[in-house]
Amino acid sequence: MFLRLPFLKDPMIAVLVIATALALILPAEGEARVHAGTVSNVGIFVLFLVNGMRIRRAEIARGIANWRYFGPLMLFVFGAMALLGLGFGWASSGLLPPLVALGFVYLGCLPSTVQSATSYTSLAQGNVALAVVGAALINIAGVFVSAPLFALVGGVGAGEIGGEAIIRIVLILVLPFAIGQVVQDRFIDHLIAHKATAAWLDRAVIGIAVYVAFSGAVEQGLGTMFAPADWAALVVLVLAMLALALGAAWGTSRLLGLPRGDGIAFLFAGSQKSVAIGAPLAAILFPPASAGFVIAPLLLYHLAQLVMAAPLAMRLARDA
Repeated sequence: MFLRLPFLKDPMIAVLVIATALALILPAEGEARVHAGTVSNVGIFVLFLVNGMRIRRAEIARGIANWRYFGPLMLFVFGAMALLGLGFGWASSGLLPPLVALGFVYLGCLPSTVQSATSYTSLAQGNVALAVVGAALINIAGVFVSAPLFALVGGVGAGEIGGEAIIRIVLILVLPFAIGQVVQDRFIDHLIAHKATAAWLDRAVIGIAVYVAFSGAVEQGLGTMFAPADWAALVVLVLAMLALALGAAWGTSRLLGLPRGDGIAFLFAGSQKSVAIGAPLAAILFPPASAGFVIAPLLLYHLAQLVMAAPLAMRLARDA
């Protein structure tokens, strides 16, 4: 039974594990890391160009029109989750290195996933169409909201976000997405026909961004700064944050009086966090020496949400 759980079939798990292990064993250092960073930036540009092509403008308009669902979801993802991340950042500040504690704040400011939130909504017999549109819109908003929100919530710890970082966000994330929206009518049918190839583009770009980030952390002494007790504390804190996020998302959907199918979509879109946005954005916001530490909570959260979402979705399906 356990071997048939959906998260075990997700290739993203293998990509994240391989990228992290490769950075620990054979990190990119010096000139090699500069070249790897350039490849990562080019890949991020292409990824967001493709994202702009494949998210239909009509879907964006439909999602915005459904304010009763989308409005509270936006507030939950970028409000409640940001405050939850801030709380866990404070709680971990005396237990973990400062940049790792800051990573909880960064985690809380990120948008939700698209693919896994949609997959688990479907598995739980929720409103799949609403999950697709809602998660897609949250990701679009995240391109514009996550960085300034992190700068606001993170305080002095996020002080590295300056004019240069904003320009890089515009050039590497916003500009290609806008171009993709303009030219999507020419390419969207081709992307739909080659959906599997586009999915591997996502995974490859994320893997490269994670590899570059962790290479910098390894060079700065990740192995010596983290004792086994530190890893244990990080895992416990990440699991606690995920459990609270799931409970808060489900409770909010009940308070809003959403139909059960819509509430299931809200549960997964509200509680899950996107490494597809988080890893590339960290590569832009932070120097390689810092990025690996900051995204450590995000990577563990991403793996944990896949592990916990599968049995939760099957339980919701049985209850239905």
